[in-house]
Amino acid sequence: MRNYLLLMMMAAAVAYLCTPMARSLAQRLRVFTPIRSRDIHSEPVPRLGGIAMFIAIGLALMVAAQMTFLRGIFEGSGAIWGILLGAGIVTFVGIADDVWDLHWTLKLGGQVLAAATVAWLGVRIVMLPVGALVIDSVVLQYIVTIFLIVLTMNAINFVDGLDGLAAGVAVIGGGAFFLCTYWVTRFAFPTDYSNMATLIMAVMIGACVGFLPHNFFPAKIFMGDSGSMLIGLLLSSSAIAATTQIGGDMFNRANGLPTFMPILLPLAVMLLPLLDLTLAVARRTARLRSPFSADRGHLHHKLIDAGYSHPKAVLMMYLWCSVVAFGVVAFAFFPWRWVLAVDSIAVVVALALTLHPWVARPGEDEPVESR
Repeated sequence: MRNYLLLMMMAAAVAYLCTPMARSLAQRLRVFTPIRSRDIHSEPVPRLGGIAMFIAIGLALMVAAQMTFLRGIFEGSGAIWGILLGAGIVTFVGIADDVWDLHWTLKLGGQVLAAATVAWLGVRIVMLPVGALVIDSVVLQYIVTIFLIVLTMNAINFVDGLDGLAAGVAVIGGGAFFLCTYWVTRFAFPTDYSNMATLIMAVMIGACVGFLPHNFFPAKIFMGDSGSMLIGLLLSSSAIAATTQIGGDMFNRANGLPTFMPILLPLAVMLLPLLDLTLAVARRTARLRSPFSADRGHLHHKLIDAGYSHPKAVLMMYLWCSVVAFGVVAFAFFPWRWVLAVDSIAVVVALALTLHPWVARPGEDEPVESR
């Protein structure tokens, strides 16, 4: 654990120090997020924050390659370097999109190239955790892997609509994923519990934590597509690596974890972004619009419209992400009856807090009776 925490703190420090430089570069290149009717901010904000995050992640992985405990992850396989190369591709595509506003087909092509690079160098789905279903066809392995990575990148991109939202969701979801993969590996392989998915989550969490002080309301800089797609690629690549490994023999060794955990964990970590993406695609398709067209109907927009302030809306999204992600991960640590009871209470509390503005509004709108 010490090695992971050290790398996490290193990535956080590098991201924190590099973000002002990324902000200066964005100002020099005049790369600002325009003010549109669907946006919450009222002044142009620099973007390109993903550059600082990528630098932090890259440096942390290079240091990790020199650590005795983690060296085995880098030897004998190019998988982790494939993830870093894919991350570099989407960061470059994101920078180009932030600067020149690429057509969605070019952006999608860059996402597919990055996902294919990750799959080509070794991180791809070869087994589904549903009954240990093996995917024999290499072509099908590539197709499923690329689809899931591209889907996750766009899901994170869609949820990146408020100051600190995407980075915070990544820290919460990634934190839950980090704890579970570390715990499973620690008990399944007590003599060597280094794990690629855990390492990727550690450096991603660190980069997001270092970026958040500059990005939380009122944001001094946005991560832009370079940052949101980077987070999406890292989350999905780690989930694919971990789910494939857990779906094999590791899961049975990890002290009797519930059999549904390999299925639920990636879904729980990504539930909020995937839900927002699904609703957005359905909403736009029903209106005969492109699924990639922008609108003001995301979940965070609904909270703002209900009366939540900008930071409170972000905190409410954090709350739901925490309830779902840690609520599922808790099944790996505690008896299921206890977890189910606590999760039920947490959902009721979160739901009550979420609906409060809608419930309180009718009373506020009633006219005051004259005396």
